[in-house]
Amino acid sequence: MPSRRLITPSERSKLDPFVVATGDASPRDQRDLMERPFFSLAKSKRTTPILYKAGDVRVEVYAVPEHGMATIWDADVLIWAASQIVEAENLGLKTSRFLRFTPYQLLIAVGRQTGAREYKLLKGALARLQATVIRTTIRHGEHWRRHQFSWINEWEECARRDGRLEGMEFVLPDWFYRGVIDRSLVLSIDPAYFRLTGGIERWLYRVARKHAGRQPKGWLFEIAHLHKKSGSLVRVSDFALQIRLIAARQPLPGYSLHIKREGRRELLRILPAKLSTVPVDGAVEAPGTSHANAIGTPHANPSGLRTHVLESNLESNLESNCCSGPVRRADNAGASAEPQSNKHSSRQQSLLLFDHKAGGKR
Repeated sequence: MPSRRLITPSERSKLDPFVVATGDASPRDQRDLMERPFFSLAKSKRTTPILYKAGDVRVEVYAVPEHGMATIWDADVLIWAASQIVEAENLGLKTSRFLRFTPYQLLIAVGRQTGAREYKLLKGALARLQATVIRTTIRHGEHWRRHQFSWINEWEECARRDGRLEGMEFVLPDWFYRGVIDRSLVLSIDPAYFRLTGGIERWLYRVARKHAGRQPKGWLFEIAHLHKKSGSLVRVSDFALQIRLIAARQPLPGYSLHIKREGRRELLRILPAKLSTVPVDGAVEAPGTSHANAIGTPHANPSGLRTHVLESNLESNLESNCCSGPVRRADNAGASAEPQSNKHSSRQQSLLLFDHKAGGKR
């Protein structure tokens, strides 16, 4: 007699759906995802895991050969979800980890076209997000623990008999959802971010927004330290070359990049190109310098820079290099602080950023 298989009910049956009524929401990003290596920066398939350690912070990212690791372009799905949740919360609406939406809403919001090819690429992105496994100690609370999850617990498409796709549903992990509804863990980003086509420059913008924010003196990094934070598979020398090329082009919306040298050390200063006067919700980052020895980076403050130890964000302090000069405590924060770019400008181009056939290691 064949054994009877136990069928586990879908997690969606236990959650109230958050129905996205409109795709029109100012883009927001989750702070933890902006400063640590959670995604592949290459368009080619990556199966090599990311193993990152800084102090008591651990990030491990694993991929399966069938799908490969979720990429920084796939992360647009999470940025869109975070944006919708924050927008709904601001309007006093009830949200949940269970999102119900149309692919058209998502694709338009992140600057994609809406043809059959883009829908197919979107489904590939959802498959990678679900197949990628993350283990991390970030936000581990009072007692040390390691949290394991995937970026999407489950997803489903709703189609007609003729194959036309009408809607989609997915369930976000609790770790990500809690990091979004906590307003201090969310930052607004420029809609022009979605027009960035390179993996490293997309990652670099998120680092710039999180660390330099709107601080007049910006933030200073050792390029070797940035390489560790990126999780990139390329050599440090090749990574440094790509940073120099990006600095020569100056593609980051709202930020300028400046290369400098201190002896054998190569440094990158990130400065806000246009300071925003929009009020923010509260302090997120104070000026500071990191204990770089904790992550194997030589500890030597650049000469002539006045630095202060971070007090309000010690965990981030262990992973950052330094920023110089006095800054306003609230300048780097704010889920409600919107960049001054046109909110709809990113919808004018087809970027096809879910396409993972081209490109090499980044």
